[in-house]
Amino acid sequence: REDIMINKRMTGLGTHRSAIRDLFEYGLCRKREIGEDRVFDFSLGNPSVPAPDEVNRELVRLITEVEPTSLHGYTSAAGDASVRTAVAEYITKTHGFPVTAGDIYMTVGAAAALTCTLHALVCPGEEVIVLTPYFPEYRVFIEGTGASVVEVDCDPVSFHPVAEKIAAAITEKTAAIIVNSPNNPSGAVYSREDIIALSAALTAAEQRYAHPIYLISDEPYRELVYDGAEVPFIPDYYADTVVCYSFSKSLSIPGERIGYVLVSPRVTDNSTVYASVAGAGRSLGYVCAPALLQKVLPACLGLTSDVSVYDRNRRLLYEALTSYGFTVVKPDGAFYMFVKAPVPSAAEFCEAAKRHELLIVPSDSFGVSGYVRISYCVGTQMIENSLPAFRALAEEYGILPK
Repeated sequence: REDIMINKRMTGLGTHRSAIRDLFEYGLCRKREIGEDRVFDFSLGNPSVPAPDEVNRELVRLITEVEPTSLHGYTSAAGDASVRTAVAEYITKTHGFPVTAGDIYMTVGAAAALTCTLHALVCPGEEVIVLTPYFPEYRVFIEGTGASVVEVDCDPVSFHPVAEKIAAAITEKTAAIIVNSPNNPSGAVYSREDIIALSAALTAAEQRYAHPIYLISDEPYRELVYDGAEVPFIPDYYADTVVCYSFSKSLSIPGERIGYVLVSPRVTDNSTVYASVAGAGRSLGYVCAPALLQKVLPACLGLTSDVSVYDRNRRLLYEALTSYGFTVVKPDGAFYMFVKAPVPSAAEFCEAAKRHELLIVPSDSFGVSGYVRISYCVGTQMIENSLPAFRALAEEYGILPK
């Protein structure tokens, strides 16, 4: 009804789920119809590897030993002071980059970290650069601030950033750029050389336009890397960096929604930027991240779930798919595989995959056409069981080698 006075944009977002979530919901229905073991759901980045034992042990210890009012009560709006101190000390020790509790703002996972940061740094009418392919919700978060999304293509083979393309896209209106490495969906890990070139382009643009251009580093997959890949700590290279981190993937606790924002102490007018992040958290209703999960973190900093399982899945799937004739971007990090569709329409290919009970995500909403994303953070047995279906799909499209 046109006469109902509600926010039409919110209605649209609530009515039309993301392609990833839509496929996930389809998978739940399909599993109920034909059985869970007959559906090969590669849609969602939902870790199947258990959290480290220390997470559950610390939860039990806190629940049994700490007075309930203290355990479940509000923390400071920005997060428990002792937790923020522990996080700051871990960052300082791990990266050799001194930060303090006053640089850390605890958040309800990476989504809250990103939305608080964007609302803090970006004004209506400004522009935010995203590097394709990118996590689709970036568009939702950015447009929620009243800013515009500017897509810049990465290298079409490696999916690493191209500094010259980024420099050409920066305008007077550019407020920020989001960098996600290891990348969802390509699995690319941006190299030190990539970050140096990007930092130089941004620094030159800051000087040209005489205002900060913030680099927002989205890092939920930082620890999930393979074959010795290294993830540069971007605040080392670019002063105006804000890091958004989540423990969802490293500790396999995505449903617990816990993360943080790091406002680099080198950011121009650090205290004002931090205050803006805190103010955005207040405005959006994100103050006081889950208290129990905050208090679990000091005992678990630096731990990860068993990354070797993801590596085994990665190798198994990559070797199988390439042997079936698919063109695959070999991931260096995260737990996604980007596969070129054998036809121009990724959506058409994904519909064909459904006929084999393979649930894979078309790349269009990631800002790139002609690819699909396969999330391999699933059980290894499911991948093994799915291989005949992938082979049959390759045969259907005539790409299986003779």
